[in-house]
Amino acid sequence: MKEIFKIVKDSNPNLRKKCEEVSEITPEIVEFVNDLHEYLVISQNEELANKYKIREGVGLAAPQVGRNIKALAVYYEEIGDGISRFVDYRLINPKIILESIKETYLSGGEGCLSVDSEHKGYIYRHNKIQVKAFNVKTMKEEIITARGYEAIVLQHEIDHLNGVLFYDHINKKDPFMVKEDAIRL
Repeated sequence: MKEIFKIVKDSNPNLRKKCEEVSEITPEIVEFVNDLHEYLVISQNEELANKYKIREGVGLAAPQVGRNIKALAVYYEEIGDGISRFVDYRLINPKIILESIKETYLSGGEGCLSVDSEHKGYIYRHNKIQVKAFNVKTMKEEIITARGYEAIVLQHEIDHLNGVLFYDHINKKDPFMVKEDAIRL
């Protein structure tokens, strides 16, 4: 990464625009998506995050750094049953092709690198999704199946590609309404 990206804030109307499909996977686009990934890696290293004065993030979409194209990165460590694995997606033209009826939400709500103010309330998302996308990591078209937190993060980032912010999903009349049968994370 030549320089650290400047994050576009939610006050910028460009964050509300729908992004364009990437028509050709060029070396420049691949490098850009890898730079989105590298930003997330840096943000999760306390020393580097402090050096560059950036907040920790687990996902980053192209419009958040000023590019109106369908591209995103997701990167975080998931620890479960004593096993650690890195969730690492670098996707171009991601599209949700299947979603569960069962919903899930984060008990602490969602946050976003583009949103500095607090927006309290639950954001309900599909607990399981399938996403079709070109994966820069493998350099091929793939179908990804994600559940729980992983599905939440992917839906959050794909929302950015459609001009949607997480707080758009909060019930304005009853922000902490609990839906029956939804999985609380």
